[in-house]
Amino acid sequence: MVTTTPTTPTLTLPAAHGSCPFDPPPAYDRAARQGSVTPAELLDGEFCWLVTGHPEVRTVLSDPRFSADARHPGFPFLTPGRRALAVNNPSFIRMDDPEHARLRRMVTKDFLVHKVDAMRPGIQRIVDGAIDRMTAAGTTADLVTDFALPVPSLVICLLLGVPYQDHELFQAQSRTLLDNRATQPAVEAAQRGLTGYLTELAEEKRKHPGDDMLSRLAAREDVSPAEIAATGLLLLVAGHETTANMTALSTVALLRRPEQVARLRADPGLVRGAVEELLRYLTIVQSGLPRVALEDVDLGGTLVRAGQGVLAMLSTANRDEELFGAADELEVSRDARRHLAFGFGVHQCLGQPLARAELQIALETLLRRLPGLRITVPEEELVFRGHSVVYGVDSLPVAW
Repeated sequence: MVTTTPTTPTLTLPAAHGSCPFDPPPAYDRAARQGSVTPAELLDGEFCWLVTGHPEVRTVLSDPRFSADARHPGFPFLTPGRRALAVNNPSFIRMDDPEHARLRRMVTKDFLVHKVDAMRPGIQRIVDGAIDRMTAAGTTADLVTDFALPVPSLVICLLLGVPYQDHELFQAQSRTLLDNRATQPAVEAAQRGLTGYLTELAEEKRKHPGDDMLSRLAAREDVSPAEIAATGLLLLVAGHETTANMTALSTVALLRRPEQVARLRADPGLVRGAVEELLRYLTIVQSGLPRVALEDVDLGGTLVRAGQGVLAMLSTANRDEELFGAADELEVSRDARRHLAFGFGVHQCLGQPLARAELQIALETLLRRLPGLRITVPEEELVFRGHSVVYGVDSLPVAW
C-alpha cells in the first residue's frame, strides 16, 4: 500500500560525519531509523529522496524505472562539481542500457574472476615489494603513501597500460575529481587534464599497441576516442582510489580491535570473509548512489514521482539490523556476503573481483609480515576524508 509521505525535506545533503569515523553520518542513521525513504534537500535546493533501507536500496539499483543517466531532468547532484563531471565526462556508469551494456562489455573480460585469479601472483609481488621498501627504509612509514596508494595504483596502471611514472599526475587529478569541496572550475580542469592525457595515450597505443586494456580499446572501430577516454578515466580513478582508501581504513579499523587481528593472524583463511565484513562495515562510498525515477514508483510504501531524484545509501543499507545482527560492530567471522558495498544490479562495480583480490592479499601480507604493526598517533589526530566521494584517511603513521 502506497502511503502519502511528507515531502518537506528533513535534512540537507551531504551530511557531516559524527564522532565515530567508521559509522555513517548521524543524520543518515537517524533517517534510517525513522523510515526507509526520507525527503531531503541537496545543497542547490533541489528535492530528492534519501533511500536508506536495504530492500529499497536494492530496488533502486536494480529496477529500470530508476535511471543512472545524469542527463535526465531531476537527476540528483550533491555538488556543482559532481554535475560538471557527469555532464562533461559521461562514462558508462552514468548511462542506461543499451549504451551502458555496450561500453561495459568492452572491458568486462579483464575483470572476470579467472582473469583476476591469474593476476594474484603478480599482485602478491607488488605487495611484497612495497613492504620490502618500507622495511628497508626503517621501522616507520605512512601506510597511505608508502603502501595503500602505490599498490592499487601500480596494479591498475599495469592493467590499463598507463605508465606508472605518471602516477603523481593522475593521483592529484583524481583527488580533485572526488573532492566534494572542489569548485566546478577545478573539477572541470582536472577532468580536462586527465581526459587529454588518456586521449593522447590511447592514440599512442593505436600506433604502438601493447598487451593492455587501453590498447585493446584503441584498436576497436566501434568506440570513439571520447568513449575510450571516459572509460579509461573511470577505471583509472576508481581502480586506485577505492582500494587505496579501503586498505588504509581497514587497517585502522582492525588495529583498534587486537583480538580480531589475532584471529586473522592465527587463521589466514578468515581473511576472505573478513574483507567482505570490512567492505560492509566501512562502506567507503558513503554519499550514496544517485538515480532518478523515470515514472511513478511505489518504493517501500512511499510514492516516488517521475522526475524525482533518489540517493541510494549503501552505508545505511549495510547496517541493516535485520540482515546483519549487531550491525554497528565489526566482526571478522560474520557472513557479510549480502552487503551492497559494490552496489547492486547491472551497474554494480565492474572491478569488484580485482578489489577483493587486492584487499585480501594486502591485508593478509601486512598482518603476516609486520606482526608488530601499530598506529603511532592517537586516533583523534587522524584526518578522515569526509569531504570525498570515496571515504578514507589522509595519512596513517605506523610503526612495527
